[in-house]
Parts: sequence; C-alpha cells; structure tokens
Amino acid sequence: TMQSRSFTFLLAAMRSATLAAGFVSPPPISSISGVRAIGGTNLNASTMKELAEKVLVNPKFPPEWPFSPEDFMRQDESDDTIFYDQPRLVYHIDDFAVDALTKYYAEHLKDGDDVLDICSSWVSHYPKDFNGGKVVGLGMNEYELSQNKQLTSYDVKDLNAECVFPYDDESFDKVTCVVSVDYLNQPQKVFDEIARVLRPGGE
Repeated sequence: TMQSRSFTFLLAAMRSATLAAGFVSPPPISSISGVRAIGGTNLNASTMKELAEKVLVNPKFPPEWPFSPEDFMRQDESDDTIFYDQPRLVYHIDDFAVDALTKYYAEHLKDGDDVLDICSSWVSHYPKDFNGGKVVGLGMNEYELSQNKQLTSYDVKDLNAECVFPYDDESFDKVTCVVSVDYLNQPQKVFDEIARVLRPGGE
C-alpha cells in the first residue's frame, strides 16, 4: 500500500526546516560537541552544521497531522498566478548552496531515472552530466519552465489552488522540490501526491 511504501523525499531546501520544526525534536545543545554557553548558547558555523546533520536522526512524529489550515494562511491571499505571471530567471540560493545541492543530486540521481521536479522553474540544479529518462517540471511560469534545459517536458500548475498532480500512479523514480516547500499552503496533500506518483522504492 502507499502507506507502507518506503521512500524518502529529496526536498532539498534549507527553508524546509520551518515545516520540519513542527515534527522534529532536535538533539539537546549540550549533547553536541564544541558548544559552550557563556551568557547564552554560542552557535558557531560548525555547530550549526552538526545540528542540521542530526535534526532527522531521531525524529518524533506526532500520531496525527499537527497543523490546521489556518496555520498556512498568508497575509496576502491573492491568487498566486498574479505574482508568478512575471518570469524571474534568477537563483534563489547562493553559489555554495547550488554547489552542495548539485553534489547531493549527483549521489542520488541515477542515469535513466524518471524525475519529477515540483515547484520547478528555469533551473533544477541537477548535475550537467545527469542522463535521466523523462525529467518533468511542474511549475507556475511557462516561460521559466521552457528555459529549463534539463527538462524533457513540463506542465504549468498552481499547487496551492489544486494539489493533484497530472500524472499516473507510480510514474516516477524521484521527486525533487527545492526552496519551495515553504510556499505550499496544503503541504500534506502535496506530499500525498508525491507518494502516489512515486514507484515502490522511489525517493
């Protein structure tokens, strides 16, 4: 069944920690080497890296979804298509993050993989030598998607307006989502769709 399927999401977004914070109890600061509290806790760069690496080591998931629809309400509830009507061919993460993300993909994407990139745009940050099967982008702006040279096809869809993906069950090996999960106002439904379109053992 879909519930018993073993998969992980390549939700490679630092800002996804905002959502994860609702589920995860991070390790105590005192358990992490090199942390000293002098009038407060000193979190240097290496400490932050260690915290980030351990945040999902022992996650404690609540028995039920802990959020209400009101938790995802925004100050501006106008139609998202208004904002995304204008193409923006820019990076939303810095060069170091792009490099780290591409290296991560190089370790997890295999040639021939059918990949779905949700909340996609003009760049997916996959390795240049990645030779995927069908690589599909699902995003908001048609021109941005048309400029993504790593996609074999794309579809325009506002997932905040309607969460159902326009794809068959078990049709992808991998699903990626970069620096966009925090924009979703119905993330649980989107994750259910990710589970639906992934093949058994998919990520």
